[in-house]
Amino acid sequence: MKAGIHPTYREVVFVDQGADFSFITRSTIETSETIEWEDGNTYPMAKVDISSASHPFFTGQMKIVDTAGRVERFERRYGRRKG
Repeated sequence: MKAGIHPTYREVVFVDQGADFSFITRSTIETSETIEWEDGNTYPMAKVDISSASHPFFTGQMKIVDTAGRVERFERRYGRRKG
C-alpha cells in the first residue's frame, strides 16, 4: 500500500439519535467527537439520523425524518399528505 494516501481505518461508534441506539464498527469516517464505549475505551463518534433500529424496513413502522425542513417545504408547496 502506498503511504499517506489512504484514510485511517479504525473503530468508530455510530449513534442513532432518534432511536437511542449505538453500535461500534470499523470505518474511515472523519469525526471530531468522541464517546466512551461499554468496554471503557474512548472511540470516535458519528451521529446518524437512521440506523437499523429506526429504519422503516427493519421496524415495520413509517417515520418521517426531517433534517432540513424539507417536509414543511413540501407540504407548503403541494399540500399535506393523507394517511
